[in-house]
Order: sequence, then C-alpha cells, then structure tokens
Amino acid sequence: MIPVTFENVPVADVELDRNNPRIRRFLEMYPDPTPEQIYLALGAGGEPAGEGGSSFDKLKNSILSSKGIVQPIIVNRTGGQIICIEGNTRVAIYRSFIDEKVAGDWTKIPAMVHTDLAEDRVDAIRLQVHLVGPRAWDPYSKGKYLHYLRTQELQPFERIIDFCGGNRREVQESIAAYADMEKYYRPLVDEGKYDLTRFSGFVELQKPKIKEAVFAHGFSIGNFAEWIHERKIDPLNTVRQLPAVLANPKAQKIFLKEGMRKAIAALDRPDLEVELGKASIGQLARALTEALRRIEISEMRRLRANPDDETVRSAYEALDELQAFRHEMQLGA
Repeated sequence: MIPVTFENVPVADVELDRNNPRIRRFLEMYPDPTPEQIYLALGAGGEPAGEGGSSFDKLKNSILSSKGIVQPIIVNRTGGQIICIEGNTRVAIYRSFIDEKVAGDWTKIPAMVHTDLAEDRVDAIRLQVHLVGPRAWDPYSKGKYLHYLRTQELQPFERIIDFCGGNRREVQESIAAYADMEKYYRPLVDEGKYDLTRFSGFVELQKPKIKEAVFAHGFSIGNFAEWIHERKIDPLNTVRQLPAVLANPKAQKIFLKEGMRKAIAALDRPDLEVELGKASIGQLARALTEALRRIEISEMRRLRANPDDETVRSAYEALDELQAFRHEMQLGA
C-alpha cells in the first residue's frame, strides 16, 4: 500500500469528485458550478445564517483571512488524475479567488494525497470524515449517502456500520428515513423548496412504536409526510407524541385540524388539585415533559449551580427509574 503524502498540489490539476453521489446529479446539470452552488449541493448550506452571514460566506472569509486552509483536502491520484475526495468546496473557493484576482497565491492547495485508492476506501474516508469526524454532514446528507452505499453500491450492512462507529440503530433509522422522505415528502414540495431540516421528523418516525401507531390508526406514511409538510407536527421532536395523540379520539381530531401543540394539550393530564400519588405514570410523564419544556433559563442556571438541590436529586432519581423502565420495555419488544 502506497503511503499517504502531504503535498501542496496545483489547484488547476484537482478535479471535483463527480462520482460523489451527493453532488453527481448536480454536476451533470451544471458542468461549471460556482463555489456556492457546490456548497449548497453538498447539503452544507442548510445551517441558519445567523448574524455573521451564511455558513458559505463564513467559510470563504475564513480562508481569505487565514490566507489559506488549515485542514488539508483529501485527494486520490489515479489514472493520471487528482480526484478530490473531501474538500470540493475549498477547491472551488481557491479557483474563485484566482478568477477574481484576489491578492495572494491561490494556485496551490494543501492536500493529503492517496494513490490508486479503491472505491470502497474512498467511501470509508468520506464516512470517517463526515459521519464520525470533525466536519459532519447535515443529517439529511448522511442519510442520503448511507442509502446510496446500501442500495446502489450494495455495501454490506455490517461494513457500513463499521465505517460509522458501530451504531446499528442510527444507521438503520437514517437509511429508512431518507427512503421515506424521498418517496413521500418530495412529491409534496415545489422544486427548490425541499426542506432538508424536515429530515429529523422522518428519523423520529423510525423509532419503535411510532410508525406502527400511524398504521394502526388507519393512516399512511403519505399522511405523515403531509403532516410534516403542513407543519402539523411542529416542533419535529413532538413526533414522539404521535402514538398517544392518535390513540386519543379528542386529541387526534384536534391534531388533524390544528396541529400537534394543541393536540398534546388535550391529552389527559393529572389534576394538580388531586394527590399526585393517584395520577397514572402516563399522566405524570406528560406533566413532567410539559414542566421541563417550560423551565426558565434562570432556573436552569440555579440548578446547575446547586447540584445538591432537592429538585436535582429528585430529577436524577426519576431519570434512573425511567431508564430502567425503558430497558424493561425494550426487552419485551
């Protein structure tokens, strides 16, 4: 095996990775994309802009301010070509600086150079860098790539899990969520308005009992996609409340008309005038969930500063019991 070398390679010689499944279709439509278009195609532009501008602008300005990149790109020298495995956006930014005649030398870029890597090793590098490494892809892009490896490259599932650090359930949920989102959500959305942030809702759908609850009450994944699209499920973590809401006729009716927030409020809750010891576990769990959602920042700071506070001790005791309860439930699944 030829060792990896560090080199400053000519930017003009580096080719974008047109076999990367996350950007291949985009590059086929736009043979000469701008750096920002590449960044968006890679799914990295889904982060909120914030006060400092878009994440792409931050990356570009950071490279300009530092007079270069800090983290080398990764390339594969093969068949007389230098293919960029990781760092396509940074290569494109260097090229844009050359075209715009930005002050400085942008003709060479730091790179870790592999030679004649097999495709499965290229996949391994992408996964290590972007799934468990420091430059993580957004969840949708992870799901898309994992789905590609499993269904198009037919990578053995165990191999994919090894690449990702051994979290089987997370990999399964991500692949299934991508498949459901593409099949049921994409047809509902106008071109250019596909909201990648909705992906987490489809991940939650894969959790035990949630998808089953949708089917059990006469609905479909298509209905679920409509609820996500219409923001009936918002925030997305309230997907976890779907089994309880669908099982409660009153809450279900409210949910279908007005959304999850109001439906959750209609679920049975303990009467605070009644002795708490008489409330059911379900009632207490929902009441605790609502109380935690309402907790003020000032109260959270106070509790952090007082780890011996009775509230903290009681909360940890309840957490221990809930974890034991969840373990018992999973054993019976």
